[in-house]
Amino acid sequence: MLPVRGRDGRAARAARILGTRTAWTPVGDGEFFCPGCGGDRNYQRLTGRRRFTLLGLPVLPRGATGPVVECASCRHHYGTDVLDHPTTRRFSAMLRDAVHTVALAVLAAGGTTSRTALETAAGAVRAAGFEDCTEDQLAALVEALAADTGRVADGPCGASLTIELHEALDPLAPHLAPGGREALLLQAARVALADGPYTPAERDALTTIGAALTICADDVSRLLAAARTPS
Repeated sequence: MLPVRGRDGRAARAARILGTRTAWTPVGDGEFFCPGCGGDRNYQRLTGRRRFTLLGLPVLPRGATGPVVECASCRHHYGTDVLDHPTTRRFSAMLRDAVHTVALAVLAAGGTTSRTALETAAGAVRAAGFEDCTEDQLAALVEALAADTGRVADGPCGASLTIELHEALDPLAPHLAPGGREALLLQAARVALADGPYTPAERDALTTIGAALTICADDVSRLLAAARTPS
């Protein structure tokens, strides 16, 4: 049978004769979370210039393209917005710092006279990555925070502490699944409940934490109520 000749055949021949080629130039590098590989990888940031080709040879400029991010491992190209996603190591550090800041905020709201609350908070902080954290260290940090801001225990969540919470949680929240954000709030609630029911100041701090985690007010109320119910 003779091969089919027609539009497809002509298009294929034209593609072999005329085409485009991109010459890439590295303009930076670093480490990123590669969505293709599913892990931390090195990358190159590239800009390119396209040219028409005739028989595989570049002949006419066609303009600039990029920039793109090229994974050093899989060689796939991605838009530069992929760099907004933290690396695994950076994400772990962000989560660790967030747990630490949240624990301090709750302790500052409820005071540090309860050893049970301190033990619960220190356990959460150690599990998050600060393996050497002790109850005494947390108590000293809360006292230093109160001395620096003039804030008293059982007082409302002050402006400086609210700023610290947002600094720790705002960059993290977009990269946490809804369940992860809720788990962080529930962990804070367990610290507050370790020495008894929520005080008004503790509830205020937990509400601030929920808002920084972009959890709506109704869901914050639901989660705080759920945390009071024994499992």
